[in-house]
Amino acid sequence: MLVTNKELLKRAQKEAYAVGAFNIQNLESLLAVVEAADEEKSPVIVAVTPSAIKYGGLSYLAKLIQTAAEATPVPMSLHLDHGEDVETVKKCLEAGFTSVMIDGSHLPFDENIALTKRVVDIAHQKGVSVEGELGRLTGVEEKTVEEREAVLTDPEEAEEFVKLTGVDALAVSIGTSHGAYKFKGEPQLDFERLKQIRERVEAPLVLHGASSIPQWIIEKATKYGAELSGARGIPEEHIRKAISLGITKINIDTDLRLAFTAAVREVLANSPKEFDPRKILGPAKEAMKEVIKAKMRLFGSSGKA
Repeated sequence: MLVTNKELLKRAQKEAYAVGAFNIQNLESLLAVVEAADEEKSPVIVAVTPSAIKYGGLSYLAKLIQTAAEATPVPMSLHLDHGEDVETVKKCLEAGFTSVMIDGSHLPFDENIALTKRVVDIAHQKGVSVEGELGRLTGVEEKTVEEREAVLTDPEEAEEFVKLTGVDALAVSIGTSHGAYKFKGEPQLDFERLKQIRERVEAPLVLHGASSIPQWIIEKATKYGAELSGARGIPEEHIRKAISLGITKINIDTDLRLAFTAAVREVLANSPKEFDPRKILGPAKEAMKEVIKAKMRLFGSSGKA
């Protein structure tokens, strides 16, 4: 059944666990998410980016997810991830999304507030929850302390941002980054900053760029021809600590892409005569599902449906 992110995250916040937001692009990735949620009895957020909408079509993806939600008793939301503009948000609202994110993190503070507040006003009229973002996820690109401070979320600004916009959740930057190459050296997440944000902000907090890049996936993908040298993610113990400090929504995309790629490469390498898409993509769906189930157990959401 479809619910809003606000409903999912308020309970998670109260009971000190996190709900996974898993990005989907096609039928296989959606089935992986829904089957994992069913088997783990976990609430789940099905996330769709503007690029996924461009690839799969807004109405196609929305109808697929809505159909899946009708067929399962677990609570799930249909969420726009990293919405870029008001027009995209409006189209998603019309398509039946129950949650939207507007990403104004690249804008000056006041402009981010104005854009986010506009989306909040529009979405709340339809009973849809809104996620905003403050701080940028650039990770490995920072070279100095000053650069790092410039992209991480300022606790005082976070408090002001939530008060002025009325967002239902806030994505914060504490040192994570998108993609498979998150760190040049040892992982460095600013847990003290997260603690300070949590003390100032009552809204649920969101962690983007939190894929762990499991070693077994890298080894399998590399074995069958992928070039992923240096890929590094967020250690699971860091995820647990972030949840203990108030993170209640965690976005996962890269780990699913890597699992998909590793499984497809394995099938094509071991069965060069295979040309049935179902036999090529079926193992990829199963690989993604196993990753998702492991995340749900890690986040503490298993059994919470």
